[in-house]
Amino acid sequence: MTHPDTDLPPHNGWHLPHVVRALRESREVTHRVRHQGRLRELPSREVLTHIMQGLSAALFPTHYGRPDLNDESIDFFVGHTLHDTLGMLNDQVRRALMFNATADASEDADLAPRAAATVRALAEQLPDIRGALFSDLQAAWQGDPAATGMSEILLCYPGITAIVHHRIAHALLRLGTPLLARLIADIAHARTGIDIHPGAQIGRGFFIDHGTGVVIGETCVIGENVRLYQAVTLGAKRFPADENGHLLKGQPRHPIVEDDVVIYAGATVLGRITIGRGSTIGGNVWLTQSVPQHSNVSQALSRQS
Repeated sequence: MTHPDTDLPPHNGWHLPHVVRALRESREVTHRVRHQGRLRELPSREVLTHIMQGLSAALFPTHYGRPDLNDESIDFFVGHTLHDTLGMLNDQVRRALMFNATADASEDADLAPRAAATVRALAEQLPDIRGALFSDLQAAWQGDPAATGMSEILLCYPGITAIVHHRIAHALLRLGTPLLARLIADIAHARTGIDIHPGAQIGRGFFIDHGTGVVIGETCVIGENVRLYQAVTLGAKRFPADENGHLLKGQPRHPIVEDDVVIYAGATVLGRITIGRGSTIGGNVWLTQSVPQHSNVSQALSRQS
């Protein structure tokens, strides 16, 4: 039997045995962060990155998969990619369900079939997710005069990368795996600079132009054919708390943006307010009150018309 202090590598005067013991004390006693007090397998951010690459390739095979595919090989590629990707996802869903489970061993035994059912349900939603993403592509094509075609948008536009991740993350959230959804959202955030909480409800025909610095909060409800520009924040004005001062989770606290709204760069929209259908919110506007349909709100003129 080895002893943890004596089997450490040479420490060159760094007092490693003391540091290791102090870290163990912090980890196990004074500053524990282990979920529900148990050591668990956690989902892997690296594996989820590969899963998102696989799902993206299944949705848009020649753009995110292989450019040499043809009519004879494309279905085989999609099937093979989904087989491998959904297998990896199944293990990550199992880990996420384990993270949410109680200490009851019998409940843990049910995780494998629950994970398989969750992955099967997501797979069945992929055609609808692709349909929504096609509407987002059309919105980008129609909303950006610089776009030269759908392929450019798929390959080059960070807003499309963000919404691909979001639509899958949102589906996983609704299927009961919030930790995976948050991880996928953060993968997209790291790649694009666009921060969309997976709980946000986003209608079809959604387009984020440029995109850097966009923030969309958990309880946002966004209608169809909405366009945002860079550095737009759809955030909370305040955080409700209970009588003990603890934050109330999941309360509606972010904006509702109705259909056909355009919000220009740098606008900040806070609180559970409603931006009426067909409205335009100008750049750098700070908005904390609802506006009716077909409003034009301009920061430069400090007026609403």
